[in-house]
Amino acid sequence: MIVLKQLASPPKFYAFASSVWPWLTGLGGLILLAGLIVGLLVAPADAVQGEVYRAIYVHVATAWMSMFLYLVACGYAVLHWVYRTNVSAVMMRAILPTGGWMTLVALVTGALWGKPTWGTYWVWDARMTSELLLLFIYLGLIALGQLAADPSKSDRLLSIGLLLAAVNIPLIYFSVIFWNTLHQGYSVSLSGSHLDTSIAWGMWLSVLGVWFWCAGTVLNRARHLLVLRRGAFR
Repeated sequence: MIVLKQLASPPKFYAFASSVWPWLTGLGGLILLAGLIVGLLVAPADAVQGEVYRAIYVHVATAWMSMFLYLVACGYAVLHWVYRTNVSAVMMRAILPTGGWMTLVALVTGALWGKPTWGTYWVWDARMTSELLLLFIYLGLIALGQLAADPSKSDRLLSIGLLLAAVNIPLIYFSVIFWNTLHQGYSVSLSGSHLDTSIAWGMWLSVLGVWFWCAGTVLNRARHLLVLRRGAFR
């Protein structure tokens, strides 16, 4: 708790972010590479889908991260609404572009996976449609944050927008339960995994690698935004 309070100080947060972001992105890249090696070279072909299932090593990691990053941004939105700190404001903003990219990659890899599996790149499936909506939400929030020349004047409006649009996240996650759609159900859940061990290892390494890489990218962007914010270090 003491460390978290210290990181609310812009100078200390800047020093922390500057020191850890290269290590996080580098480590993330190495772990992701390991996951792809296991997934592409070690894991067996799927009994039903054959080789095409290997999109899982990018698709699942980015899809999960698109939702996770949004929830983290909502957490910082709440912190900013309560404490109005510059660090919470820049973190809230720094997450949005990375979350948008993760959503876009998830949609593209999902479409490439869907073509040989379903015979088409796109259907208005509940999971795919709600994920597409998430991309539009990210883009809209980024635009919303640019409404004022002074970013501090649009921080509270951005935090409200983030929290209101958060209703889409449970819709994405539970869409395969709520609606009978083309998208497959859960392969991994709290009750266990239905994946081959090597496939699971490759997927989890990919997820972890993307997580570290995103964390480093967000911290790097946040420290730059903090510098651009007038009066942040006063």
